[in-house]
Amino acid sequence: MSSGISLEDLHLFHKIDRDVFTRLVVYLSRNPAESLLVLAMWLWFEGHFPSIIDKMVKLPNDLVNKLAKEGATCLKWLESKVPPVPNEAGDMPFTSIIMKRTVSFNFFYQQRFTMISGIKTLLNKVCVIIFADILHRIIPGQSRIHLNSPIPIPGFPHPTFGAITVVPRSLDSIIPSRGLWGWSLKNDAPVDDRTMFLTFSRGFPVTEAEVKELFNSYYGIDCVEHVHMVPSGSLSDHPLYAKMVVRDVSTIDQILCNGSIAKFKTNGKHVWARKYERREHLDKF
Repeated sequence: MSSGISLEDLHLFHKIDRDVFTRLVVYLSRNPAESLLVLAMWLWFEGHFPSIIDKMVKLPNDLVNKLAKEGATCLKWLESKVPPVPNEAGDMPFTSIIMKRTVSFNFFYQQRFTMISGIKTLLNKVCVIIFADILHRIIPGQSRIHLNSPIPIPGFPHPTFGAITVVPRSLDSIIPSRGLWGWSLKNDAPVDDRTMFLTFSRGFPVTEAEVKELFNSYYGIDCVEHVHMVPSGSLSDHPLYAKMVVRDVSTIDQILCNGSIAKFKTNGKHVWARKYERREHLDKF
């Protein structure tokens, strides 16, 4: 039998996170969807810069608002395909103070796909649970929706961070602990988040083995989990495309290195790599 924790106890465990979220959406009247994303990003930061949200609780609202503005701008850069201009002096002054180091939008952009995947995971495994009652109260028209029924959040599905399901529950509801703590940002990243789209030159056939050898040699043995060579329309032609799944999203950031396309050569044949983006009406493989 799987163990669980009551929603009331979970709220107590995340009291500081809930306090900061309440300040954003109630006292500072910030956009709920944007605030969900900012909190998810701050929770991701906690894995690298511990206790930063704890520090925010002690700050006045005007400083918390400035931190949220920096967070929202950082999210916009993560959505952009054009990297920000490097700034050694830092362009997130208030975030730099609570992190006790100079950080910039470019610093986080270098981890763009790792952060996007991590934020999506934290949104869906933590934020939609611990903030559901707050959203239920503050989003216009949602107070009439009964408990255990999903409520729509304006701004979602998000073009970069996807869809979420927010379901207000009673405080005595039991939340399966496997869904809360039996996962990691590294190991639970969806396949699409870990997938790259590869293209090859016509007349220069590249094999699956060559693809694996190429990327494993650059980014670590066994960094490639799977390669799916896409058959060409002609039986006499070789594959011109492939989907490559890596084991860790951070490998994609290493491969693209702030760009949108990376070019490689294996045995004299060119290979182009970019982040895979699912398009339901076009995705036939």
